[in-house]
Amino acid sequence: MQFNVFDPERITYHPVAEKLAQHLCAYCENDTPEFFRVITSYFLGKIASQMRATIKTHNQKPLPINIYSIGLAPSGAGKTKAMNFLEEDVCGLFFERFKDELLPYSTEQNLARLANQRAAKNNTDPDQEMENLFIEFKASGTWLSSFDSATPAALKQFRHKLLMADAGSLNFEIDEIGDNLTGNSDAFSKFLELYDKGKIKESLTKNTKENQRLTEITGQTPCNLIMFGTPSSLMDGAKKEEEFYAMLEKGYARRCMFAMTRDVNRRLDLSAEEIYERSTSQQSAEFIEEVSEHLLNLADPVNFKRQLTLDKDEEILRIEYDLWNKSRAREFSEFDVVKRIEMEHRQFKALKMAAAYAFFEGSAKITQQHLYYAIAVVEESGNALTTLLTRDRPYVKLAKYLGDTQRPVTQVELVEDLPFYKGSAPQKTEMLNMAIAWGYQNNVIIKKQFNDGIEFMTGESLRETNLDNLLVSYSDHVAYNYLNEEISWDNVGKLTQMDGMHWLTHHVVEGHRCEDKCKTGFDLLVIDVDGDAPLDQVRTLMADYKAMFYTTKRHQTEGEDRYRIILPMQYRLKLDAADFKEFMQAIYAWLPFTVDEVTSQRSRKWQSHEGELFVQDGIMFDPIPFIPKTTKNEERKQRLMDQQSLTNLERWFVNNTGAGNRSNQLIKFALMLVDSGKTLSQVEQATLNMNEKLADKLPEEEVMTTIMVSARKAFAKLQTI
Repeated sequence: MQFNVFDPERITYHPVAEKLAQHLCAYCENDTPEFFRVITSYFLGKIASQMRATIKTHNQKPLPINIYSIGLAPSGAGKTKAMNFLEEDVCGLFFERFKDELLPYSTEQNLARLANQRAAKNNTDPDQEMENLFIEFKASGTWLSSFDSATPAALKQFRHKLLMADAGSLNFEIDEIGDNLTGNSDAFSKFLELYDKGKIKESLTKNTKENQRLTEITGQTPCNLIMFGTPSSLMDGAKKEEEFYAMLEKGYARRCMFAMTRDVNRRLDLSAEEIYERSTSQQSAEFIEEVSEHLLNLADPVNFKRQLTLDKDEEILRIEYDLWNKSRAREFSEFDVVKRIEMEHRQFKALKMAAAYAFFEGSAKITQQHLYYAIAVVEESGNALTTLLTRDRPYVKLAKYLGDTQRPVTQVELVEDLPFYKGSAPQKTEMLNMAIAWGYQNNVIIKKQFNDGIEFMTGESLRETNLDNLLVSYSDHVAYNYLNEEISWDNVGKLTQMDGMHWLTHHVVEGHRCEDKCKTGFDLLVIDVDGDAPLDQVRTLMADYKAMFYTTKRHQTEGEDRYRIILPMQYRLKLDAADFKEFMQAIYAWLPFTVDEVTSQRSRKWQSHEGELFVQDGIMFDPIPFIPKTTKNEERKQRLMDQQSLTNLERWFVNNTGAGNRSNQLIKFALMLVDSGKTLSQVEQATLNMNEKLADKLPEEEVMTTIMVSARKAFAKLQTI
């Protein structure tokens, strides 16, 4: 198994196919070539199929060349525009010549052969049999270069016509797959059967005078399929999405080439003149003309039914690629059925794609370089399938919808706007709860509240705080001339030390500091401590957090510490005046020390003072459990009620202690008791009591031999001062 150590530089895109894809990027003004590579591959396979080219490996009967593709891209990506361009401007001359010259020639030759066979078998006149065959051929309908919908009966009838012509292929091309998926389910089932060798089982129907069964013709009819559309239409979180993934699992994953792009990549860095020059390039026009003429020349009887072979080195390369794929497939979980099956069959798709390249070049053999070109596209296709399979579950879509709505929505609006928000009331409640839980882990806050008995949901996609862009406004006046700025964390410290400056954590309208003029949005939390909690003790308690402490004018004027704590939050929040006040009150209740609780207004200003400034590193404060009207806030409130028997300090340590920091937290607790003037006996008893209140307590022996040893040393040191 050597393939994975081959020179990756050899795995490149086919130069002409890639130039076509890049031309489509410019033509459609969308620089995402993955989708255009897939549809270009489809058309190359379609041309080889029409000419009935086949592949002959060392151990198989001749295989048809055919390509199945699924391309998903958002609206405006140029999907239909690119398909029409390839159909008309690039391949148009080929299809015209094929239809007008080669198809009639092949049909006449094959019908004559069939007439002689039937005459010999039935002991009838060959001319009469020929006449009957012409009638049968005409009754089978007109020849189609492609079709966008089909019934099983129509597929079999058209296939019968192609067998009579002994030329051409069935080309199923579906636009807006999300809208046309369910209506073609029977045709999709037949195309699964047709992929490998172009064969299909006949259905047994009643033979009547009006509806006579056609005489079966043995043979192969290559089939090509391309489905394209928008991801949003197909991935509706409901029936269409489930049916599509069922199709992948049933066999389309292993048969199809994939392209999946979520965005249209416009070259906004180009000027209007550059875009014009790019789209009207004479060089590009000449290239398209050359490709079109080359394809026209392929529609020649000399290329009809060309059989492409592989030499030993190419066969070994193909087998090595197959072994590598099977090895990679074993790494997938047993639940990743679709990924595993697709990986195991990549070699087959690469073989057919390599044959299409060889036919395009007029080669009689599939070379190693053809295989490498094909592998490049197949590997990219596999990555696209992985993206496709990492779909958002309905509850994730619900969370994202609520996070983007920017307004309260009702249950009625959810049902009307979201096709996946279905089922009974308990099912919807469960989906909403799962959305809330997912949102908590992914920075989407969902709130529920009732107005006049009607439930409203609002969501907000939280923006992570950037420490270089923190919201502040400041002025040398108490109420007016406030300047809105976004400053760095370091400059926040400098702002606190500027004499005579007033500042607040929100931006204001027209420089006026008052509640009505405050804009929503803040990422700094300010706590005012006014004499009841020693600074050193609080710094110890808050040692895990990224924070600043700066002393105020009244610090130590009456022998008490007076200072402010500034905490940068993990996320920028947008709260109105009422919610902000409730948010701050929740934080005050959470803190293990007394603070000034009348400072819970958005417009609260803080005066700078050139005093002591202490800056410490640590984790940024997580505000999510304190946001009003959220599930996490309700859980926090319930936990607070359950811990009513604990003091604020005990509750702080209980809620901030886990399996990885029990010893450190207990040591911190014991040292604080020592600093507060407790006796050793009191410290020991209080520490043991605290340990008992922990969910995962330490053995008492460990408390006495580690925690209390540190406490005794600190106590002894304090006595010597």
